[in-house]
Amino acid sequence: MGNAHIHGHQTEREQAIRTQLCAYNMAFAELGLRFRWDVQTLESLAAIDGEQARIVAYIEAHHPHLLNAYSAAFLSEAILAKKTAIAPEVLPSPVEASTGAQTVQPASQGFSIAAYWSGEPDLPALAGA
Repeated sequence: MGNAHIHGHQTEREQAIRTQLCAYNMAFAELGLRFRWDVQTLESLAAIDGEQARIVAYIEAHHPHLLNAYSAAFLSEAILAKKTAIAPEVLPSPVEASTGAQTVQPASQGFSIAAYWSGEPDLPALAGA
């Protein structure tokens, strides 16, 4: 395994991170939530097993006031539904990525701005978010 492979792997992970960040941030915006994730936030949450658990942990830590109006399950399901419509891939934890336990699909697959601006009325914006 040479340096070219390691460098290529890092590039794939960076691309996957960018795709995930865009998808999550677009989901938040579409639902009227006033928070935005960055690389550090996404990487720190990647240690938690499961996307829904990651979202719940973030909300509990940074926006617990939302839990006065919405259940953690409702919020995480709404966010994950929007995020998955944009980017169905799951970002592997850093351990999975280093061992190759899970493959991340290329960022170009399944992502389009049209998915964000589709105007589908399937989920209402969250009031007071």
